Amino acid sequence: MAALIFFTGPMDCGKSTLALQMDHTQRTGGRLGLLLTRQDRSGESVISSRLGLQEPALEVTEDIDLWTTIVRRLTAGERIDYLICDETQFFTPVHIDQLARLVDELRIDVFAFGILTDFRTELFPGSRRLVELADRIETLQVQPLCWCGERATHNARTIGGRMVTEGSQIVVGDTFSVEESAPAGEVAYEVLCRRHHRRRMSRAVAQATLVPDPLPFGQEPLS
Repeated sequence: MAALIFFTGPMDCGKSTLALQMDHTQRTGGRLGLLLTRQDRSGESVISSRLGLQEPALEVTEDIDLWTTIVRRLTAGERIDYLICDETQFFTPVHIDQLARLVDELRIDVFAFGILTDFRTELFPGSRRLVELADRIETLQVQPLCWCGERATHNARTIGGRMVTEGSQIVVGDTFSVEESAPAGEVAYEVLCRRHHRRRMSRAVAQATLVPDPLPFGQEPLS
């Protein structure tokens, strides 16, 4: 039986790497598929991994009908056993419904990869619909770390190193390692543990603070 499987986790947990590995594994097994993505950080029509891997993909635009697109390809003689869908948090709920229909009516496996929540800890519409419809949800086992060393579970948007909590839900940017830094004034992303996301304590702010982990609510440490 075909299935709609949603692989999810915070940024930097290897979703795009796994998506490309899944495609390789499926093709090695003799199956043929199609790669789809939307608003990849490297540009349109490509799935890219921070490890340097990348493959061309069909760009899922706002008005594309995935059901019609796949049916036309099949009618033209193309064989499609599975779909690899990356950045599915940016897909619309209608796109997700169309993917579910492809699974149910055409028996095409759909492997969806995406982030659950945005920088405000709110569910992306596409991810919410996947949670509602997926046959199975897999949490990726690679666990990114917050700057404090704890497991990172939340995605933070920063400008000039400072975390922001307002703005458009979708602004494409990238994450940077400890050895790197985002260009001044540009939007970037950072993964944080819940505690430091709640305190808006990004790595840059922590490095500029004399006490690396200040007490909440402006309390002074006891003498």
